[in-house]
Amino acid sequence: MNKTSQVDQIMAVMETAFDPQWGEAWNRRQVEDALVLPNTFAILNTGDSKNEIATGFLITRHAPGEEELLLIAVDPKYRRQGTAQKMLSQLTIDARARGASRIFLEMRENNPAKILYLGVGFEPIGRRKAYYLLSDGNRMDAITYGLSI
Repeated sequence: MNKTSQVDQIMAVMETAFDPQWGEAWNRRQVEDALVLPNTFAILNTGDSKNEIATGFLITRHAPGEEELLLIAVDPKYRRQGTAQKMLSQLTIDARARGASRIFLEMRENNPAKILYLGVGFEPIGRRKAYYLLSDGNRMDAITYGLSI
């Protein structure tokens, strides 16, 4: 799959997966800029789609000995079907192959994805007080999670 097609697939999921209230979705330029970096990778899940339409994606960045999960999203029509777990499992395989021994992520404290992350073995390892600025002017803590692989 070429980069343009990959970005098209990512953006199609991005448009449906994120609640605008939180401002977490990336724009096309952010995705394109990230994916041209040699240490940034994407995993697309096409599920059982005959048309190879993405049902989910994740974007990750590698650094020596570790991997950072930057973004993960699943089209709402395909949630609770194991899509995110499948992509995280593939990320673990890929990260190990790149020499990582830990995967990190950061998210807002009220993110319901916490259940997913805890379920696959991530553990909370830090908190950034008042890290996220919300659209109403309030702030919310960020929680950092780590997974030994």
